[in-house]
Amino acid sequence: MYSASTSTARMLLAAAAGCGLLAASAAQAQSIVVRSSGPSATAYPQGKKLPANARVTLKAGDKLTVLDKAGSRILSGPGSFTLDGTVARDAGAAARVAGVMGGGAARTRTGAVRGAAPASPATAAGPAAPDSVWYIDVSKGGAYCVTDPGSLVLWRPNRAEEATGKLSLVGGKPVEVTWKKGNPLRLWPTKDLPVVDATRYTFSDPVGPNVPITLHIVGPPPNDDFAVASLLAHRGCLAQLEVFANAATAATAGG
Repeated sequence: MYSASTSTARMLLAAAAGCGLLAASAAQAQSIVVRSSGPSATAYPQGKKLPANARVTLKAGDKLTVLDKAGSRILSGPGSFTLDGTVARDAGAAARVAGVMGGGAARTRTGAVRGAAPASPATAAGPAAPDSVWYIDVSKGGAYCVTDPGSLVLWRPNRAEEATGKLSLVGGKPVEVTWKKGNPLRLWPTKDLPVVDATRYTFSDPVGPNVPITLHIVGPPPNDDFAVASLLAHRGCLAQLEVFANAATAATAGG
């Protein structure tokens, strides 16, 4: 025989479980803007989180790339769109977006990009953008989230020839960084320039301007692309969100 208090407790537990499921469902339906251009870009800036069932209204010339638990989606204006997760996603596109979460120290030896599609249209010198969300694009700079300071990788857009740049703390002694011919990847010189959380560095090369780089150590990354994108958006690592957007665009262009 159950007491009234036992019955009440069970009802409260059931209600709490129901609320938890609703919250999980709402979180799953959220979207993140990974690229935005056009007249409405200020209303939907890169990194903005959109709630479940958000209504997006775009003008002519607008283009919005959003990422949710179901995959990526590119919206073009003019038009209105409801982000309710009911749009069918291409499995190949999801794989390509998820693929940019790879990369690491081992790939710096050969510059190999096995298992990942080009993140953007290739030039004679190589792809114009990184194919891993964890690479630091020394041509852009900005804020970057770091999962493993010991295997942080610097990426350059032009791999045609050997090249040398200089990396330093702001106001500190520069450390030379050299890329081998044909390889766009180079390990961060941690022995001479430690990776420090929330610290600003500067990269320079003989033919380009000084590029500021701020590192945020975030620890082991989540397992899925949406959670990674959420983390990047939260920490302001917008250049890394671009890698997701490039993969989504390439996936769409590839059919």
